[in-house]
Amino acid sequence: MKQKATVSCSRRKNRKAHFTAPSHIRRKLMSAPLSKDLRTKYNVRSVPIRRDDEVMIVRGHYHDREGKVTQCYRKKFRIHIERVTRDKANGQTVPIGIHPSKVVITKLKLDKDRKALLERKNRSLKGKHSDKDTA
Repeated sequence: MKQKATVSCSRRKNRKAHFTAPSHIRRKLMSAPLSKDLRTKYNVRSVPIRRDDEVMIVRGHYHDREGKVTQCYRKKFRIHIERVTRDKANGQTVPIGIHPSKVVITKLKLDKDRKALLERKNRSLKGKHSDKDTA
């Protein structure tokens, strides 16, 4: 049964929305899960990936490789990780695109906006009133 009247469950419309999504929505679509220790620390399961995060690839040909994210290629829904490259026939090295769902974030680059996002998404505080709210 349909949950919301305003949201389509059509495969065609969902695929169109995904592949024609603007950049600010692609940012959220390009989220990656946090590692086990970060998940217990922040009580957050996943966050949108960004440039200087350190990640570990967990799926595919390059699994168990670690490195820093050098580029978030939103147009192609891929991220580039340092030292995950291949050599072309002319000797030039090119980065390999990895989908963000196939990596885990091992170290976050924190700034004030990222800290605020983690504070908002903190699951242990959901639905609970803190002392400063009630006072």
